[in-house]
Amino acid sequence: MRSSLHPALVFAVIFFGIFLLHAPLVRLPYFWDEAGYYVPAARDLLLHKSLIPLTTVSNAHPPLVMAWVALWWKCAGYAPLVTRSAMLLVAAFSLLGVFRLAERVANTQVAIASTLCTALYPVFFAQSSLAQVDLAAAGLTFWGLSCYVEDRPIAAAIWFSFAALAKETAIVAPVALIGWALLGRIARRGRWRGLWHRDDPARDRGAGRTAFLLISLIPLALWYAYHYSRTGYIFGNPEFFRYNVAATLNPLRFLLALVLRLWQTFGYLHLWILTLAMVLAMQFPPRKDGDIERPRIPVPVQMTFLVVVAAYVIVMALIGGAVLARYLLPAVPLVVIEAVSTLRRRWRYWTAAVGVIAVAFIVGWFWNPPYGFSPEDNLAYRDYVRLHQEAERVLEARYPMARVLTAWPASDELTRPWLGYMTRPMQVVRIEDFSLVQVISAADFRENFDVALVFSTKYEPARPLLGRWSAWTDLKRRFFGYEQDLPAPAAAQILGARIVFSAERKGQRIAVLEIEKPEILNAGASQRLAAPHP
Repeated sequence: MRSSLHPALVFAVIFFGIFLLHAPLVRLPYFWDEAGYYVPAARDLLLHKSLIPLTTVSNAHPPLVMAWVALWWKCAGYAPLVTRSAMLLVAAFSLLGVFRLAERVANTQVAIASTLCTALYPVFFAQSSLAQVDLAAAGLTFWGLSCYVEDRPIAAAIWFSFAALAKETAIVAPVALIGWALLGRIARRGRWRGLWHRDDPARDRGAGRTAFLLISLIPLALWYAYHYSRTGYIFGNPEFFRYNVAATLNPLRFLLALVLRLWQTFGYLHLWILTLAMVLAMQFPPRKDGDIERPRIPVPVQMTFLVVVAAYVIVMALIGGAVLARYLLPAVPLVVIEAVSTLRRRWRYWTAAVGVIAVAFIVGWFWNPPYGFSPEDNLAYRDYVRLHQEAERVLEARYPMARVLTAWPASDELTRPWLGYMTRPMQVVRIEDFSLVQVISAADFRENFDVALVFSTKYEPARPLLGRWSAWTDLKRRFFGYEQDLPAPAAAQILGARIVFSAERKGQRIAVLEIEKPEILNAGASQRLAAPHP
């Protein structure tokens, strides 16, 4: 179904709306993986014309998004405002893809409501201005799916190719669709043949037409071949591959990650309200417009959505050292489209229900849930950035020549002024985290550093949903690299330091510790003696 709304008008409205919502955020320095990989990789591309990162270890991510950011820097200058504006353009284009897909499988009303809910969903909202690759890959996947349900396999293959060049895991969607189409050819004469009737976008198109989707694998294969020729490895550096693939292939870990992935798809950060509304709506009969029953998304198209969602849930449970919600951005909007379509079909006041869901998502921007989550999934990332700005200003003002003990990503923030935190680099002694083992180990060589910057490397709810269930903590430590950060007073006691600055925002903490060495104490005493009396 096509509407009278011109795509350029829809894009302009979307971009204007999300830019206004992100206006307070567009000048923030770079956060976490932005600072650790994507921005350095884009900067290397800009300065050295290198598709392989030079100032950070390559993770073999395809370079499309980094090239997009570098192009904007080339045209408009290197600044967080430019970076975040460029990424908001990507987010608007992705939302236009959601709108187009929902409009094709349902109608304009469902498309508008689905696009609104997707834009406001906390994970999508937070990722919209961050210089990372998952949202771009998701948006290009939506465009590919839109062409797929329109029976335009060549166009779909091209969009899926771009999606794979944004992030390699985007290949999950076309591979899943190829598998579904092949399964349909086998099962068509069996009891499930109704799922592949004449309206099915995965119907028998002939081997040649189905094979068009294989085109999307070629650009990614070429990228990996190029990466191997330059680095000697294919799927990222060995440590990256071990963390994200080799170390995750454990049956128990897979089952645990699968549960977490299902939660992130249907319940995470108020998605449960959307899912519950859809389930409740299914208890009511379809409504009618006049004598005509409101149509549903065709069952075969729903099965196509289900195949893509299931494929992402399973694959992302199988690989990926960190179980991050952004990895499921290609899947969650498909759930949103299905849910909104069901609400419109079965509830009289479906727009009010969508309004409640939208408000719940907005609340999710600011509200940190009573379970562990990544700060990049809502505005907790802003709190992190503000805390680090404050603490690192203290470091630069009071200890400009000091050697600083800290962990990643603060180690990069202190040594790379172009990330937006410092005006000049500082000397850093790096540890892995602020667990008891790491801090005790650092205390053994305290003569190598003068101050310490300790911070929360993860969000810890004050009253966790599962309490302090030791079995779950042990499982997280075993399979997901969980380590509890020491509070600043405990770290200061172990390191023989005093806290000179501390701050906290919604469960995230940071502190500057001055190591109490004889020379520091003597220098401080001399300054106090030399100071004039009031």
